[in-house]
Amino acid sequence: MTVEEDFLSNAVAAFVTYKDLADRALEQVTDEQFFATLDAESNSIAVIVKHLSGNLRSRWTDFLTSDGEKPDRDRDAEFEVQESATRSELMAAWELGWSRALDAMKTLRPEDLTRIVHIRGEPHTVTKAIMRQLTHGSYHVGQIVFLAKHFASGSWHTLTIPRGKPREHNAEMVSQKRG
Repeated sequence: MTVEEDFLSNAVAAFVTYKDLADRALEQVTDEQFFATLDAESNSIAVIVKHLSGNLRSRWTDFLTSDGEKPDRDRDAEFEVQESATRSELMAAWELGWSRALDAMKTLRPEDLTRIVHIRGEPHTVTKAIMRQLTHGSYHVGQIVFLAKHFASGSWHTLTIPRGKPREHNAEMVSQKRG
């Protein structure tokens, strides 16, 4: 495997991992919690979902052939959730955004990594654009997980290694590798 192939494989795996973390956190909140804010300056999970959905859709639609900031994107509107908005509508946009990103990523070839794409007119290598999306997405996934954990509180089911269980987790990982 070349370094480029390894990068692409790991980038897709990272996208899948972050989406999975967010999805498992989202499953643990009620609709009320999904739309709740901590204070006037905070974003709700719904707002973060709407924003990241819009970002992913814009960046990854026609990824190699058009600017990543699509003319129809209204970034400011992504930070406003209308009272009539439903969780299912926002989650449909979420799925669309992630599917656009993952579908585009899976079509990339090693030789594409040095191609130039544009985001808001700024040139990026494909590698830089992928890294930009990974950092942006992981930032917002972290916010979703934080808020979901806060709202779910005592009923929270950990998404990674449970507190006080790293030795058991490590032993299980080692035994899986041997088995």
